[in-house]
Amino acid sequence: MIQLPYGDRSLELNLKGLDFSIFQPKLIKPNEDQALIVEKALNGLLKNKNPLFDLKNKSVAIGINDQSRPLPNHILMPVLINNLKKLGCKNENITFYIATGTHSPLKASEFPLKLDAGILSSYKAVSHDCDAVNNLVYLGKTAKGTPVHVNGSFMNSDIKILVGNIESHHFMGFSGGVKTAAIGLTGRETITANHSMLSHPNTTMGLYSSNPMRVDVEEIGKMIGIDFVLNIVINDEKEIIAAFSGDPVEVMKKGIDFVRKNIQMDLNDSDGSFDLVIASPGGYPKDINFYQAQKAITHACLFAKPEGVIILAAECRDQMGSRKFEQFLSSKESFAEVFESFKSIPFEIGPHKAFQLAKQAISHTIILLSSIPEDKVKDIKLLPAKTLDYALDLARTFLPVNPRIAVLPYATHTQPKIIEAF
Repeated sequence: MIQLPYGDRSLELNLKGLDFSIFQPKLIKPNEDQALIVEKALNGLLKNKNPLFDLKNKSVAIGINDQSRPLPNHILMPVLINNLKKLGCKNENITFYIATGTHSPLKASEFPLKLDAGILSSYKAVSHDCDAVNNLVYLGKTAKGTPVHVNGSFMNSDIKILVGNIESHHFMGFSGGVKTAAIGLTGRETITANHSMLSHPNTTMGLYSSNPMRVDVEEIGKMIGIDFVLNIVINDEKEIIAAFSGDPVEVMKKGIDFVRKNIQMDLNDSDGSFDLVIASPGGYPKDINFYQAQKAITHACLFAKPEGVIILAAECRDQMGSRKFEQFLSSKESFAEVFESFKSIPFEIGPHKAFQLAKQAISHTIILLSSIPEDKVKDIKLLPAKTLDYALDLARTFLPVNPRIAVLPYATHTQPKIIEAF
């Protein structure tokens, strides 16, 4: 039996007697205690002789990812805070900023999803709201014309630190670095303008220096003035296998180099021509809603042949995850109409994911196994399934007699190697 992550559990997939291949990243285990990996990465923080890092009377803002990104903050934060205290930082001068981007701000009761009770009892924490215009400050425009509005409280802090992870991102190229602030702590207008580059052919996963959306993010980060970044790489068991800290650009270079050498895989020419691809985003929280789980389809398309079938197994306990995404899809008669309509309207967050799905679904049949009601799945023009057996039976109606099948248990971490000069 093949175990397919689904929410907090696994589905059992039986493909006995069929022609199938399993693709997943090599499971790299931590080579030492995870806290020690982080501690070693932060050595440069203590050794930094820049006067900025005399923190005795300075306010310190720490930007962290929201609940849709699984970071082991219970390991990261104690190590980081301990190092900040050694530099003279006081508890009352530290504020955590939950970088939600265009996601709904977290309520105070939801903060424990991101930070342990001990942290929350000792330090201030706030959730960003991209639509709270009164708490945004304007910094000007980037070279690409993106107006930069950033969380004012974060911006006014003396020291700005970001904590995140580096992994492939389905259109930003890679997550990590300044993105936590440049997207996570900016206004809707900023995020919308940046994401309007979605139709550019280089806004795809695996590209960093030649990805116009990512280049714009780097400039936004410079305008905000990020002082220090702590980024990690985690395996599919959410364990820390590498950590990097310091200048955001240098952290990205080191982190991307690690991902390309250790996470991405070399594929044969035939590995992109499967009749059926069965993919899981990797379980919760990567399949918390369809808006997030959709990323796995991008990876699955790299393995499926044109006109192939994709089964996405994603629990989606929070359903679609974006009302605008759902409304845009359901208001159109076909994916072709979604594709054409998006190109003729002003860019908007939500419909941009509908556009991306349309690009994929025009050339593939997509079956969604989830907890989303069947009528809502049909509204977004996908084929619903409530069980894995039903999904497989449905897929067979579109497949040849002896289909080649690829299984991606951790699809969002499964990607061909893409080499690009920095």
